[in-house]
Amino acid sequence: MVRKILMITTALVLGGARSGKSTYAERLVEETGLNPVYVATCPPADDDAEMGERIAVHQARRGPAWRTVEEPIALADAIAREAAPDRALLVDCLTLWLSNILFAEEDIAVRTRELCAVLSVAKGPVVLVSNEVGLGIVPDNALARRFRDAQGRLNQEIARSAELVVFTAAGLPLALKGQLPS
Repeated sequence: MVRKILMITTALVLGGARSGKSTYAERLVEETGLNPVYVATCPPADDDAEMGERIAVHQARRGPAWRTVEEPIALADAIAREAAPDRALLVDCLTLWLSNILFAEEDIAVRTRELCAVLSVAKGPVVLVSNEVGLGIVPDNALARRFRDAQGRLNQEIARSAELVVFTAAGLPLALKGQLPS
């Protein structure tokens, strides 16, 4: 049986915290039957035990078949290097990537254009995970508002070029663009 995701170049999986977005994205990648590559945007958690535990849980859930590539800022370069016809990439997550760019004082618009450009020519399926942060209250400080606005713009740019956009809530996927694989 041919899975629909094999015909999709780019998929974006959105949701809130603990919505099931990463688990769903992992399933999309696994169902391709291709070699799964996890592109982690979270910097190593050397000084954050709780984040280290979260990473360990994710790694255990994925299992040994997955290869992990860590890239907190140069995401477009990592995708260009790793995308291949025999691989399916999972980028988890754009929210941490954006945070890394903000704190490194990188140009968000330039990095977003680089990412969109590389996604348009990726040589294999790429599934990206991102938080939907615009459903809550307006943040009370300038940095948080800047982040929320930048995340919304980033999600829109990726969604515009993605063939499949999925919103997850309570572990349930809802197709916003395209059709869910059967």
